[in-house]
Amino acid sequence: MDSDTIQKESSYTEGYSQKYAKKTIQISRKTAISIAIIIIIGVLAYVYKGIFIAATVDGSPIMRLAVIQKLEKTSGKNLLDSLINEKLIQNEARAKNIRVGDDEINDQIKAIENQVATQGNTLDAALAEAGMSMDDLKKQIIFQKEIEKLLADKINVTDEEVRQYIEDNKIPIPQGQEATIADQIKNEIRNQKLNTEVQALIANLKSKAKIQRFVNY
Repeated sequence: MDSDTIQKESSYTEGYSQKYAKKTIQISRKTAISIAIIIIIGVLAYVYKGIFIAATVDGSPIMRLAVIQKLEKTSGKNLLDSLINEKLIQNEARAKNIRVGDDEINDQIKAIENQVATQGNTLDAALAEAGMSMDDLKKQIIFQKEIEKLLADKINVTDEEVRQYIEDNKIPIPQGQEATIADQIKNEIRNQKLNTEVQALIANLKSKAKIQRFVNY
């Protein structure tokens, strides 16, 4: 075998080796990336398993989707109706440029804290018992305040209405508690008006809104 042939074979062998080495490196990189992706998916699935699995019983999973389906069957319609009503109120409040300030929210939270304290409890404990967070409470307060502002001119209570209520219901007024009783009655009448007017407001908003339901319960 002459030197030219040997050189050619050597060059061919070297070129083949380089190509094989590059191909091996590419395969190794792909394998490493695939393994890394699998590990990441596994870690995420473990960390966020609550997204898919609600509970396990002796290692057997109860899927979160199954819980959601059960809830939808039992209370899906009522919940969807409630969410639609909330959206109608929120949209109307924005349309009328109604805003609820931080001071209003904090004052209401403070009032709730004081009320809970008189019952020997704390706000944090009360929220935990109700399955609510502080953010949930703030959203609830904002929604309530939006309703009150939308209906402000329809839920005022006059002293004459309070007097008439006391007279109609023959409510005894202990001496020295006139103002306290009057405030309690005023709040009760106001809440009654609020409940009535909210239903009327929602009915009116529904009559003007375009509501499409894509799920029927």
